[in-house]
Amino acid sequence: MFGVVFPNRSFPIDISTFTQIDTFHWLLDMNTFVGEAYDSIREVCIFLLNNFTLPADKALAVYIQSPGSPFLFVGAVTLARPSAVLSLPWPDPSTESAPNSAKIGVSVEDLSSLPSLDVAAEKKIERLAMKVGENLFNFMQSFCGVDGNSLVVPMDILDRWFKKFQERAKRDPEYLKGFAL
Repeated sequence: MFGVVFPNRSFPIDISTFTQIDTFHWLLDMNTFVGEAYDSIREVCIFLLNNFTLPADKALAVYIQSPGSPFLFVGAVTLARPSAVLSLPWPDPSTESAPNSAKIGVSVEDLSSLPSLDVAAEKKIERLAMKVGENLFNFMQSFCGVDGNSLVVPMDILDRWFKKFQERAKRDPEYLKGFAL
């Protein structure tokens, strides 16, 4: 049905390594591979096997769970997207009495019920937007006046900032890469 690889850490692992909970749910106990160092595993590649046919309206959703924390959705694969490398942003473990191991869960779910197939890409876009916004804010501050609780900026400030931003990106190709990291 599916397999996983932990890039630079494992050979392909098939579904038989997972514990099948029911027809549509599987769990992988991370203690099997890395013991308590589960958070050193930062990515997983999940892929559908060639002979498996997943209905077009279904997805294999991937979740992670640190000891004592709830499961966290990290992404999914579908028939149209049969493989994906997903980031694993492990939640902080809970100090409550809980299972001692982290887990990766895989389940067959309705595609329409999932928030986004690639949570990591969404987070990168959010971070990019925050860094660009921070750059704009810092630029605006250098031209600001203060009027009570309000910042007063020249009307053409966005045009000036964008022109400077474009010029810097043309001069230094590495400049934009700093925003995307």
